Amino acid sequence: MNNFLNAIAITTTLLLAQSCSLLPKSEEKPISISTHQHEERSMSGSHHREHSISDTGDGKKAFTQAKLKVTSKITSNKSIPIVIDIQDSDGKAIANFDTFQEKLMHLILVSDDLQFFSHLHPTYKENGQFEVAARFPQAGSYTFFSDYKPAGQTEQVSVLKTQVPGNSIAAPEINLNRSKTFNVTKVNLAVSEPTVKAGKEVALMFKLQDACNNQPLTDLRPYLGERGHLVILRQSTPLKAEDYIHAHALKNTPAGQVHFMTSFPQPGKYKLWGQFNRNGNIVTADFWINAI
Repeated sequence: MNNFLNAIAITTTLLLAQSCSLLPKSEEKPISISTHQHEERSMSGSHHREHSISDTGDGKKAFTQAKLKVTSKITSNKSIPIVIDIQDSDGKAIANFDTFQEKLMHLILVSDDLQFFSHLHPTYKENGQFEVAARFPQAGSYTFFSDYKPAGQTEQVSVLKTQVPGNSIAAPEINLNRSKTFNVTKVNLAVSEPTVKAGKEVALMFKLQDACNNQPLTDLRPYLGERGHLVILRQSTPLKAEDYIHAHALKNTPAGQVHFMTSFPQPGKYKLWGQFNRNGNIVTADFWINAI
């Protein structure tokens, strides 16, 4: 494998607000990568956890380093080995991580036009190194949101980027339809407010039905320990950690429904990906919302 792969190692010093081996050591090229602290907060007494970007507020700065390694030539629609190294400011590997939502790292991969989404869980190989295989469906720019928790610390989100060579395909027009069918699952998205306003808390209610009979689903199972997960990204260039929201489902909702409470920090168009477990099959339902 050493003879086959020339890895591009992408490294930078990352700013943390408070304090994922497939590839050989290789040539390193700089890329813009940022890391931010995530905080958990209660929403309207619902004990909802929402990952949001914040600063420490105490004037203290801590630094770490991260490396993203991919093969020197990425080919679209093929499985590509990915390595993510997490280090401290002295270049020493961060060895210990806490499990959250049943995993040590949640890696969200999206195309920069938000047409492609993948939720991956890299395998920890010790010495701060995580490995996973990723697939890029077409040429274009891609962003990784690496969500992890160093032992005893708050969650961190590192933003890493890569490029797939070739001619990219223009993204289709944004579809604001709130009723869609995904294979055999019909999903209706309802919002608690008629107009979504930036900074104002709203409930997002996913109503899931069997597409064959339009009846509420009875085969929903926990996904990573919860009723469902929701990733939200604001359409922006470039994509940044501040545009990323990872919400978790509320408890005790009606049969066939999964609810989330969240807020949209800035005006703009946001892409939502709700993920639900139908008896072992993960349904990913995507929608757009416009916040003013």
